[in-house]
Amino acid sequence: MTPKTFNFPAKRTTALFLLTATAAVAAAQTTNSPVLCPLPALSADKTGGEIHGLVRTARAVSTVASTVVDYEFSLRGLKKDSDQYRLTISQVHLRSAKRFLKLCEANKGFYVKAGQFVAAQKVLPTEYSSTLSSLQDQVAPIPFKIVREVLKNSLGPDFSDMFLSIDEQPIAAASIAQVHHGVLKSGYEVAIKVQYPWIEQQMNFDTRTMCFLSKTIAWLYPQYKLEWLPLAFAKSVSSELDFVQEARNSEIAAKTLRNNKMVRIPHVFWDLTTRLVLTMQFYAGHKIDDLDFLNQIGIDPEKVAKSLIQLFAEMIFVHGYIHGDPHPGNILVSPEGCNGFSLVLLDHAVYTVLDEEFRKDFCQLWEALILKDSMKTMWFGERLGAGKYSRYLPIIFTGTTIDSKYAVGISIEEKEALKRELKSLLFEDLHSFMESLPPDFIGIMRADSLIRSIIRKMDVSRAMRLLTYTKYAVYGGGLCPKLNGEGQSRKILGTNFYFAVKAGFFSFISTLKYVRILITVLIGALNVIPWQQKLKSVQSYLYSKINCDSLGFLVHSVFLLLCIRPTALF
Repeated sequence: MTPKTFNFPAKRTTALFLLTATAAVAAAQTTNSPVLCPLPALSADKTGGEIHGLVRTARAVSTVASTVVDYEFSLRGLKKDSDQYRLTISQVHLRSAKRFLKLCEANKGFYVKAGQFVAAQKVLPTEYSSTLSSLQDQVAPIPFKIVREVLKNSLGPDFSDMFLSIDEQPIAAASIAQVHHGVLKSGYEVAIKVQYPWIEQQMNFDTRTMCFLSKTIAWLYPQYKLEWLPLAFAKSVSSELDFVQEARNSEIAAKTLRNNKMVRIPHVFWDLTTRLVLTMQFYAGHKIDDLDFLNQIGIDPEKVAKSLIQLFAEMIFVHGYIHGDPHPGNILVSPEGCNGFSLVLLDHAVYTVLDEEFRKDFCQLWEALILKDSMKTMWFGERLGAGKYSRYLPIIFTGTTIDSKYAVGISIEEKEALKRELKSLLFEDLHSFMESLPPDFIGIMRADSLIRSIIRKMDVSRAMRLLTYTKYAVYGGGLCPKLNGEGQSRKILGTNFYFAVKAGFFSFISTLKYVRILITVLIGALNVIPWQQKLKSVQSYLYSKINCDSLGFLVHSVFLLLCIRPTALF
């Protein structure tokens, strides 16, 4: 169908620019809000700051207006259910995503963080998520004389007496703060995270602009359902400005994960920590996705990926305390540890804390996803807030449809069915789905999405993540004592025989349940892929997962039987 002649509605254009100009003036007037700590000597000139803010706002207005015109013009006259509409809107999505990428790179600061936040939420079309995910939160460092003034105002005029040295060149600089290496008088190496003194003022200006532009679009186009995004971003980023809260979160995480020997969380030096300054133990390491570094020091990337998956499986299914921003820059690989390396977890500003009932229900949901129990998946999905969109949970977490027979491995017919189902989804469906989800669910999806992105770079199979999650879901679902009580359990074992027997029984039952799920998943894999090609790798995986020799022998024997006669148990 040939699109109709386009006449862009002047009313919408005029409204967009007039309202946005009003917002810019209002935002400029709010820039006299106090910063986090009174540092008048360090604050940028007020007039200069307002001008800079207005320039950033003007770029944002131009980008939004261009995008609105593009969608109006390109899609006018096309039927939503036509192939031409789907092709055209995908092209418009990509062009618009590139515009917003350019905007974020030009405005820097909170615009970069906003782009990363939106990409991680997975609420926009794929073209936006994939394009904006390339944003890097890196900025030019500020002069050390400003850092010194922040330290003096936060820690006291004699702060230098507590350090042997502080490197003036930062080891990292991002949109909110920069980090310097230092050495205490006691000889401890520390990382000193120093917040930019004007950052709260800038955050207020930029987030007000984002909120107003979002509301303007929603007023012009009622079908726009993303008004909540700027508010969610503002709430998230404001929590990152409180370094005292970040320090508390760090200590909670360290206590929660104390039995995990593969993870290290830097110790906080409270006497050198304030709302603007965070001083913590220094760890040397490289980003987890730095494959050249891993190969250089002889560490198998697959082992690193496995440790990462186990760490976040424990967070999600066992403790319900989930790191909110696990991108590669916040997870380092240190060449020290019991297996030749350890994971260093940084940036504890944002955490998702699951309600205990929600955590247990999510464990049950995961088991249903892996066992392809569609009725149970729908039931727990609705219980957790997904409503009628629960049928799409398998697509999100396992890459299969609700009607697929197996969680690992997908047939050609199922791939085609998956493509058809995804093709039938409209943008409005995605909005409604995301709006129906509680914050806890979105927090899990965000963390899982970032973890999947990391392990994808390491060329790790999807099965490793699915089965590792399943193992922790079984243990976290209430069939055995929680892993974070392991140390306490050991103390009780010596004085309470009944508890020891009960704990051992639950552990045995949980192991059997996991093995049953494991065998079911393997049967599915053997039915959709040439088993001869996968026999060796699956056998190796079984040996690595089963610790008990007798149970391992049993499973191995059953597995061999299934390989010889895949239909033997049916």
